[in-house]
Amino acid sequence: MTLQTLALAADETVDLTDAPNSQLMLAAILGIAAVVLLITLAKFHPFLALMLGTGVMGAVAGVAPLDIVDSFTVGFGATVGSVGLLIALGAMVGKLLADSGGSDTIVETIIGRVGPVGLPWAMALIAAMLGLPLFFEVGVVLLVPVVILVALRLDIPIMRVGIPALAGLSILHGLVPPHPGPLVAIDALGADLGLTLIFGLIVAAPTLVICGPLLARLIEQWVPIHATTVAPGMVSDVPAGSRSLKTGGGSGAGLTSTGASEGDDRIHAETPLPEGVTRRPGFFAAVICITLPVILMLARAIAELTISDETNGVREFLDFIGTPAVALLAAVLVAMFALGFRSGMNRSQVEKSTGSALPGIAGILLIVAAGGGFKAMLVDAGVGDVIGDWAEGTGISVLVLGWLVAVGVRLATGSATVATITAAGIVTGAATGLESSELSLLVLAIGCGSLFFSHVNDAGFWLVKEYFGLTIGQTIKSWSVMETAISVVGMAFVMLLSVFVL
Repeated sequence: MTLQTLALAADETVDLTDAPNSQLMLAAILGIAAVVLLITLAKFHPFLALMLGTGVMGAVAGVAPLDIVDSFTVGFGATVGSVGLLIALGAMVGKLLADSGGSDTIVETIIGRVGPVGLPWAMALIAAMLGLPLFFEVGVVLLVPVVILVALRLDIPIMRVGIPALAGLSILHGLVPPHPGPLVAIDALGADLGLTLIFGLIVAAPTLVICGPLLARLIEQWVPIHATTVAPGMVSDVPAGSRSLKTGGGSGAGLTSTGASEGDDRIHAETPLPEGVTRRPGFFAAVICITLPVILMLARAIAELTISDETNGVREFLDFIGTPAVALLAAVLVAMFALGFRSGMNRSQVEKSTGSALPGIAGILLIVAAGGGFKAMLVDAGVGDVIGDWAEGTGISVLVLGWLVAVGVRLATGSATVATITAAGIVTGAATGLESSELSLLVLAIGCGSLFFSHVNDAGFWLVKEYFGLTIGQTIKSWSVMETAISVVGMAFVMLLSVFVL
């Protein structure tokens, strides 16, 4: 290992080139362009595209070939060690939640206690809760059948309940750790995770209200479709007794597959027990497993803000249990008992559930880690410092800069993760010397930008289109508009929050 590699491993910035600023800017532009073109035109996997883009950037910047390899490799490894560990543990909690039926318990408990008027708000709440431990794609798979069946039974526009569900999943995925995007930005910028978590929840709540239930009322007029038109065979496709929606607690009659009776004020969904499960987890147990890592990390953040003595026993204990890796490991262990063994799973089934969470995230881990290598090359070549100096000279807000860069990469590549990785690396120089609170807000600004206008180059676009049976035009008028609203409204709340904390 070279001295440069050892220095990199110690988190020191190493100047690998004496190239002029114009050459470094060209290197950054060509490196990013290489990633974009390889993903969009050549259809390379983002993992390979980020590796090759790093090589292009380093070569144009005049970095020695072996130094390019060293920089990428150390950045790759550091990212796996910090971010990859958390992604893996979070995936295990999410898999146990799904395999034990805990997700069904949450859905049925909340939906069973609201009437048709409150359904959009209930779906937003469910999506936000499930969005904490579950990746966006998994959340879509779990929630879309519920959305369609609820809309079908009550004969209401599908977008009225679909948009709040999608908004809850998307907002949590883009803004709140321990999801990959926020974690990557936190790691790249050296932001405080606990503070970012607090700010993320503050921004996420009003953004979800505006871009979920409220926006849904507008989108349902633009895309006035009902479940019978997008999934006419859905009821007959579901095995008898496997998922029925009933009403209770009101004066109306029971709900049948033909529609809803007037007066229904509660909906209850019944689902079969998953294989190997003899009893589903209770609502409280499922919610605790989801929120435990958030609670522990928030406790650590509050302790850091309120207990100035770092040698205080309470502060040291909360610092330890609130460390992201420890908090998520604790959540996995609690979930193994509360969601696994308590639901009737044996040791082999619990081990299978936790283990099966890992293959599905392998691609995400490689992309995130390769993004860490790409970011390391941006920093080591001096590109970050150049952009930081430029931003300081123009007077542009670093928050706006982060958002704009993420928007540009998102529009070009369609990948929120790639947008987050690239933007975090580019604004590293501009983030030098920022206070902890401003770094956390910068993470959220980048997260908002990474969600801007999902279109045909985004896998999420096609996932939503196919699951809801929409045309491309309908998907743009619903999903794409919603994502753009989340990006803009979220950024507005980030800027508003900055007025009070900076």
